[in-house]
Amino acid sequence: MTGSMAAGGVAPSVNNADNLTHVELIWVAKKIEYWIRFGREAHEQILDRSRSVLAFRPNSIFAFVRWAANDFGTVISRIDIVRAVAPGEPYQTLPFVRPGGEILLKIEGWPKVERVLRHIDSIEAAGIDACDVAPDHWRHVANRMIAHQEPLAYTSARHKAWLKRREIEG
Repeated sequence: MTGSMAAGGVAPSVNNADNLTHVELIWVAKKIEYWIRFGREAHEQILDRSRSVLAFRPNSIFAFVRWAANDFGTVISRIDIVRAVAPGEPYQTLPFVRPGGEILLKIEGWPKVERVLRHIDSIEAAGIDACDVAPDHWRHVANRMIAHQEPLAYTSARHKAWLKRREIEG
């Protein structure tokens, strides 16, 4: 892996003509660990022993976790919950995500990342797939955490309301 790749440089050659959002994952134990916490991938391309690229369809939501360390400790600990965008839609750029996406949640620092991971666990423990959670809920979680407050639970009733809203708007 080159230095430019570790810094979010040029992504490996992938087919952007497929209208998918591509996420490069890296796993070098105890050094660089970029992984997907949840998301429904449309395609996976294995580049080598430590790198792969996952592709997501437009409007799908995924959680991208990035952790890296050097000899002195952690240098990055971050989770982003992203909505993959359709061609022509505006998007935000994000390292290792091509072309980018709508960032619903961006949290940095391991204690906060761990809180988000526990929140995701609680949603899944309630029998709800985190991929199907209302995008507004992820924004709510981000805003509450920035304000040093506990996010509200994502309940089955809230989820049913979101599904009805999506059905009416869709």
